This record gives sequence, C-alpha cells and structure tokens, in this order.
Amino acid sequence: ASGVLCIAAVAGLGKQKTARLGNTLGVAGVAFGVASTVCSQWLAGATAAGLAGVGGIAAAGAGSGLAIASRVGPTELPQTVAGFHSLVGAAAVATAVGEFLHLAPLGLLTPVSIGAIVAATYLGAITTTGSLVAFGKLNGALGSAPVSLPRRNLVNALLSAVSLWAAARMMRSPTLAVGRAALAACTAASLFVGAHATLAIGGADVPVVITCLNSASGWALCAEGFMLSSTLLTTVGALIGFSGALLTQDMCVAMNR
Repeated sequence: ASGVLCIAAVAGLGKQKTARLGNTLGVAGVAFGVASTVCSQWLAGATAAGLAGVGGIAAAGAGSGLAIASRVGPTELPQTVAGFHSLVGAAAVATAVGEFLHLAPLGLLTPVSIGAIVAATYLGAITTTGSLVAFGKLNGALGSAPVSLPRRNLVNALLSAVSLWAAARMMRSPTLAVGRAALAACTAASLFVGAHATLAIGGADVPVVITCLNSASGWALCAEGFMLSSTLLTTVGALIGFSGALLTQDMCVAMNR
C-alpha cells in the first residue's frame, strides 16, 4: 500500500491541478511505511521501551519538520528542500554504518550486503555535504561564485574510487576492524566529494544540483532497500532516483546547460 501511494504521489505531482493531492498521497504513503515498520518490529519482539523510543524520535522529527515548514515561504522552498535532503543523506550513512556494525560481528556480511552498504554510504555522504553547500549558496551563507581545486574532476573521480576500494577491501576481508576502516575512508572521501562538487557550481545552477542530489538520495534509499530487504525502500528509492534524474535532465535542457 505504501509503495502504491508513493507511485500515485509522483504521478499527482506531475500536474499543477493534482499536485496538492499528490503531496497528500505522498504523506500518506510515508505514514503507512512508518506504521508498517513499527508493526513489523513489534511482531519481531521489540520491547515496549524500544517502541516508545522510536515513537518519541518520530514525534520529535515530525514536530520539527512541521515547525520548519510552517515558516518557509514559496521563494525559500529550494533551500528548504536542500536542507532536508542533507538529513536524508545523513540518515542513509548512519543506517548503512549501523547495519554493518550489526552484521559484521555475526559473520553475516555477503557481497550483496557489502555492496549495498558501501553504495548507501557513498551516495548518502555526497547528498549530505552537497545539500548543505547548496543550502548555504541559496540562503546566502556562502558565496554564489564557483570554488574548486585545480583539476577538480580528477580529484572527485579519485576520491570517488575510494568507495570501490572500500567495497573490494571489505569483500576480501569482511571483518569488523577492516570494515570500520574502509567505511570511514569511504565516508570521509564521499563527504569531501559532495561539498567540493557543489562548491564548483555557480549560484544560478544550484537548483539543478538540488534535483541531482535528490536523485542521489533516492538511489541511496534504493541501496538501503537491498541492504535491509525492504521492498518499500527499494520502490520509493527507485522512484526518487529516476524522477530526480529525469527532472535534472529537463532542467538542464530548459536552462541550456
């Protein structure tokens, strides 16, 4: 049901007349997803204290989001979206690291789970710092002029390759000590790539960067779906990833980029 509602939400957001309905369907889809997750944890034997903790965190998050959104005007939506995307990226990294710390001591790491963990860490870290820089540029906290190191594409490519090294290293030696070092290197390199790649973009093109980062956050969720064996995360992540990529392409064509 959650997946169907999220698919319908994307379809509704495609037209101005149905955008409000699409937004409502999206909220309902996420709410159903949260409810199903809590129920599955309860059926799996979660304690009352644990469920209460989850409920408290969810309530705090919902209250904070509502308070922030209620103060945002239409012209401030782009930087607000960027700010929220940074939280999505940070959550993806935290979940990936947490899943590794859960599986590694038990000897349950597989090539698929390692690939998903590294992918979620890489994409989530890029989304985190990239979105924070985009927020700063749109909000005026950072200058709009491009800033980058010499041969920035080579620098970004080499640092991105660290994630491939991390995956290969963990597959060769899926131990806790090796995995922690590899994930730490992957996270640090990816955080730098996200900030560096976004800093190199001028202020006028930052909205395009936000849609690109939106796509990256979707693929991070998709990777977590494989990591956690969650059909909902895989479905929603793929929707966000594809829709964000298509929107980025449309904006680049419209802006002649």
